[in-house]
Amino acid sequence: MGQTETFAAEMTAALQAAQGPSAAAQAEASARNDVLTKPPGALGRLEELAIWYASWRGNACPEIKAPQVIIFAGNHGVVAQGISAFPPEVTVQMVANFEGEGAAINQLAKLHGAEMAVVSLELDRPTADFTQGPAMDAADLNAALKAGWEAVNPESDLLVVGEMGIGNTTAAAAIALALFGGEAVDWVGRGTGLDDAGVARKAEVIAKALQVNAPQGPMEVLRCVGGREIAAMAGAMARARVKGIPVILDGFICCSAAAVLDRLVEGALDHCVAGHQSAEAAHGRVLTALGKEPLLSLGLRLGEGSGAALAIGVLKGAIACHSGMASFAEAGVSDG
Repeated sequence: MGQTETFAAEMTAALQAAQGPSAAAQAEASARNDVLTKPPGALGRLEELAIWYASWRGNACPEIKAPQVIIFAGNHGVVAQGISAFPPEVTVQMVANFEGEGAAINQLAKLHGAEMAVVSLELDRPTADFTQGPAMDAADLNAALKAGWEAVNPESDLLVVGEMGIGNTTAAAAIALALFGGEAVDWVGRGTGLDDAGVARKAEVIAKALQVNAPQGPMEVLRCVGGREIAAMAGAMARARVKGIPVILDGFICCSAAAVLDRLVEGALDHCVAGHQSAEAAHGRVLTALGKEPLLSLGLRLGEGSGAALAIGVLKGAIACHSGMASFAEAGVSDG
């Protein structure tokens, strides 16, 4: 077995060995929060977010200086089953738009001073149609995981991963069904604009995919009914966990990748917060299964990491207040 083909096992071992947040930094950040010039709990969830972020950065008074946004792009053979309102050529066209800084995610990344990278994953070689067999073989899966892992800048202090891939809401729904159970109709939505007949067709395709492949275990689920960009997102989030880089999760597709890690290693998503709840109906179900409460709910359904990138502002606000506010003693204000 070659080096690339062993990467999933290496990644799993690294996740299992990864250190958790700093208890000392968490205690110091909590103590600082208690003496800031505000009534206790007055900043609501921002206080919790600031302490969480401080614990992962090992710094009781942190700043966000180097956020990173990575967009992974992949094509899906299952589009041959008529499950998308757009052709696969749109993936290539949107990658060009990202690279030309013309997409929504470019504007949001720029707004928050985030480094942005676009990683295309063999767009001229779509995954196999998973209604006929596995989407990827072991080499393809491991190469995609490794691409995601290597795309993370280890010097970044916050990560958002997004995606582009016509057909990938179908792959995400198949992953969710395989990991969480239920019926296919529980996990399907309109994606990029399907009508009722298209949604019904998507449910049939997902049910057939799981019947044909019957994957056992999270990595086999990802290999059999996932996609290269979804695997790459999982690889990137795993690298962030190992490096202690906090992650803001995006929508349904991103959370399907995160769900693989969640089911693979206990605590694998402790470094993640949910940026938003999208308009894709099943996203809320996935967030509930992952135990993640979204920061925003604005009816977004664009993908690209856009909802998570928007939420960078919320986290930056939490950190700015926590690290920049004066204490009662510093401000000469009576604390009662």
